[in-house]
Amino acid sequence: MVCSCHTSRVKRLATAASVPFVFWSAAEDGVILQFDYRTPHQCTADASHVLVNLGYHLGRNVEAKCIAVNQLQPHLVAVGANDSYIRLYDRRMISTTKLTRFSSLSKLDAEADNLPPGCVTYFAAGHLPLKYPRKRYRTLASTYVAFSPDGSELLANLGGEQIYLFNINHPRQPKSFDLQSFTSSLHSNGLCKNLTEGASSPANGFSNHKNGISHGMVSNGMKQNGIVASADAPPPSSSSTKGGPANSKPLPPRVEAIKCKANEKFGKQKYTLAINLYNQAIRLVSDSPVLYCNRAAAFMKRAWDGDMYAALRDCHVSMQLDAGYVKAHLRLVRCLYELRWTKEALDCLQAFKARFPECALGQACQALDRDIKAAIFSKTDNDSEEGSRSESQSSNGSANSSPKHRRQPQISEQEKAWRALAFDYESRFCGHCNTTTDIKEANFFGSAGQYVVAGSDDGSFFVWDKHSTNLIRVMRGDDSIVNCLQPHPSTCLLATSGIDPVVRLWSPKPEDGRKEDREVIDSEDAAVANQRRMNADPLEVMLMNMGYRVPGLLESDEGEAEGRSGEANVVSCRPS
Repeated sequence: MVCSCHTSRVKRLATAASVPFVFWSAAEDGVILQFDYRTPHQCTADASHVLVNLGYHLGRNVEAKCIAVNQLQPHLVAVGANDSYIRLYDRRMISTTKLTRFSSLSKLDAEADNLPPGCVTYFAAGHLPLKYPRKRYRTLASTYVAFSPDGSELLANLGGEQIYLFNINHPRQPKSFDLQSFTSSLHSNGLCKNLTEGASSPANGFSNHKNGISHGMVSNGMKQNGIVASADAPPPSSSSTKGGPANSKPLPPRVEAIKCKANEKFGKQKYTLAINLYNQAIRLVSDSPVLYCNRAAAFMKRAWDGDMYAALRDCHVSMQLDAGYVKAHLRLVRCLYELRWTKEALDCLQAFKARFPECALGQACQALDRDIKAAIFSKTDNDSEEGSRSESQSSNGSANSSPKHRRQPQISEQEKAWRALAFDYESRFCGHCNTTTDIKEANFFGSAGQYVVAGSDDGSFFVWDKHSTNLIRVMRGDDSIVNCLQPHPSTCLLATSGIDPVVRLWSPKPEDGRKEDREVIDSEDAAVANQRRMNADPLEVMLMNMGYRVPGLLESDEGEAEGRSGEANVVSCRPS
């Protein structure tokens, strides 16, 4: 069969073992086609084999980048596009239709749109829909999606960001702050407000879930004030001083030892190592508010993409476990502020003052109050300026509109409704870099999908433990870039490929103590360098890929945060 129905590059094909005669394609024309080769195929306008046309709701600039079919539930089809959303379609509710293209959404024919409102579920990291329209150097696009072996989880490699794992059976709501719920029920899950209107968030705490964004914010030209004074954690040997948890219980000796080691790494500015240790401790004891609050502090100091939102989620859990935890509450305020959710930050700070009046005059509280009010004032001025500019442009005609406004995506009202109901992720995996190519894969690995593997722009591939999210191995897979990683379906074998004209097969070797030449020994340095690479100027990255040395881009500082002026020095807070 030869098909020329797509009008742009085909990015992915997908099949399902239980549906052997059907396959699907995703292309940069924004169309998902469904083929059944038991029937004759004709590339004509009358052929009805369009499963999804993203252009109906997203406009003509949309591109489908990847597609995956759930092998245990083949009616579920996941699609990634050139935005931060993962779309999960139930094709039982969709009738294939003819391909119709429109020059604008205003010409959309209701009969041509074959997607009923309940046929799709959206997933996105909670901070991305609100934060990333102002990304400096890069846009976001899903380069690969994959279902777990049991079909309950969906893995997405987000170009320009991190790797995210979503639970499709028990999806979670994104987090923010709801003052009304908080004041009505201090000892319930009232803190956890979803970012959508009217939906309720689940009342379960999370044990191993991380998420976030690294985005520093400076107000009035002054350096950001950190969480100090009462927000500072006490020394590791003490957990009952001012600001600590109100109802703390001793940790088991093994977990206490891990926590102390994590605190030590934190003090040496080895924030990634500290986070890994806190992850281990939380796996053993999932109901300790101190561990979550400490991990939040490490996320805030590390300040990688997504870390601030990760800290916010950990603060939520810590306060769920102990509503009287002062430091967790203050760190939550700081997270909301750094995420530029200024209204929620002010509400949270006011709730803190009412809940802990003895701390209202503390240095940390006053610093936050100044920063938040300055941010609100600055935001109001900017909004007024934007409004005046829009009115001026409207009066002068569309020819004078700014490029920024011309580039705004044109989406339908139905698309806005779907996005407003997007679910948050379960966990995320950091360390690789995915900016250079739009075909970079991430996959499950292991007999039960207990590992996550992904390629990287630095020529390595990364292996994470799925449950703890800790990076456990980095291997050199290519001289330039590793794009593809596919596990063998029945044996422990991994195939990788990249820019080199070879495909490499990886299998276990005897544990005889011999060193593996292709193993990257310092995986932490590799991860830090990749995070800098993701936020670097594309010109610098291009020069580096050509062999030129760009000073300061990939060097690893003794303290992870020291090389990222402005963004790294987000907070000043110590672990408990």
